Amino acid sequence: LGKTHLMHAIGNTIHETMPSSRIAYLPTEQFTNDLVTAIQQGTTAEFRRRYRQMDLLLVDDIQFLQGKERTQEEFFHTFNALYDAHKQIVLTSDRPPKELPGLEERLISRFEWGLVADIKQPDYETRIAILRKKAADDDLTLDHDVIDFIARFCTSSVRELEGAVIKLLAYSSLTNQEISVDLARRALQATFGYEPHSAGRGASPERIREVVANHWHVR
Repeated sequence: LGKTHLMHAIGNTIHETMPSSRIAYLPTEQFTNDLVTAIQQGTTAEFRRRYRQMDLLLVDDIQFLQGKERTQEEFFHTFNALYDAHKQIVLTSDRPPKELPGLEERLISRFEWGLVADIKQPDYETRIAILRKKAADDDLTLDHDVIDFIARFCTSSVRELEGAVIKLLAYSSLTNQEISVDLARRALQATFGYEPHSAGRGASPERIREVVANHWHVR
């Protein structure tokens, strides 16, 4: 799953198993904005108390701390307070801690205290599962062939998969056509602007003729 989905999944799981837990999920920018507001209103003590009383703190895109000295200072002490109290902290970033520019060394060292995991692109089976769950959550009926096509077409992220389903539904509604593999191919090529890069067919003579004919709009 994408990192944001993973963060929400962690928070939801902890809430289900321990309903009384105090859980906060926020982008790093919100932490900065809350700090700025607290400084302006003279409520920094309340700001610190709010975050340092959490049982689980989930902070997304921690790389955005770079260059923000006061925010880094506050987050450093918040991290220490939670760690010393044996609370849980989950952070995400677009690269490993040692490769984050503009962050204080003491923060980077603390980010490496726990488990550092690389969230890779979802494999084919995971993409199929994500699409099936998306269809079920939205009460949609998608044939296996359509799900298979989308899973092979969109490989980069969960957001791309979900976006593809939304675009396909919109295209189907606008053109008043039933959802099919052919419709999915036309809809996703039109919205993403490229040929399926993993559509399961090689560069056979028939495939080359088809691509060329489609490009030049001839039979």
